[in-house]
Amino acid sequence: MLSYPDIDPVALQIGPFAIRWYALAYLGGILLGWAYAVRLARQAQLWPAGKAPATAEQIGDFVTLATLGIILGGRLGYVLFYNPAYFAAHPLEILYVWQGGMSFHGGLIGVLLAILFFTRRQKLPLGGFADLIAMVAPIGLMFGRIANFINGELWGRVTTAPIGMVFPTGGPIPRHPSQLYEAALEGAALLILLLIAGKGFRALRRPWLITGLFALGYGAARIFSEFFREPDAHIGFLPGGLTMGMLLSLPLVLGGMGLMAFALRRSSP
Repeated sequence: MLSYPDIDPVALQIGPFAIRWYALAYLGGILLGWAYAVRLARQAQLWPAGKAPATAEQIGDFVTLATLGIILGGRLGYVLFYNPAYFAAHPLEILYVWQGGMSFHGGLIGVLLAILFFTRRQKLPLGGFADLIAMVAPIGLMFGRIANFINGELWGRVTTAPIGMVFPTGGPIPRHPSQLYEAALEGAALLILLLIAGKGFRALRRPWLITGLFALGYGAARIFSEFFREPDAHIGFLPGGLTMGMLLSLPLVLGGMGLMAFALRRSSP
């Protein structure tokens, strides 16, 4: 088996003030996503009629709103999807975000609401702007899963494979480093796939096509990764051997396929 690297989750400690890798991952993902989105928006030839769905300034204005959507949506999603009974009995702990507990699916809903609000307020094309955000989203997903690995959390199922690792909080038995599987599939691979589709196959000229591909790609990658990831202890396996992550990702696969079909039925780019 492989040795789990002994990485301190705290990147920098100044007296009682601690900066954790998890927080830096969120910050780094948002900043790099912002820069990538601006770069894509400046390539007019990628977009319908040679016009990007937003300016660099508008993308900058959206960053704060998107960050709120990620944090609030991710936290509320975790509360509602993964542990509603506990938080109903301890409502104040909903605010304890530093103790961990974020849901991608909740964060996705938060960002979608932010996109809907922002595009209406700024009178921007909803489909094109959603495609722009979908193009950059895998950057944050990759950084987040790497941070999960550094924290030694969300580890995988028990394995005898050579790639197994003994995690500090996972007991003495080797487990799949499923966080790295997710970083590779939901992050790096999906980012490359969207780049090839958006720039190589001009998919950004068809509004909603990239958004649909993102939803389909993430949902499929997450469902596959769930076969290696240990379910949350307080939830366990659902009927049929499913997990909560699989259940929440299935609508993304179906919705992504529907959006792609809708985009492809529209007029040629």
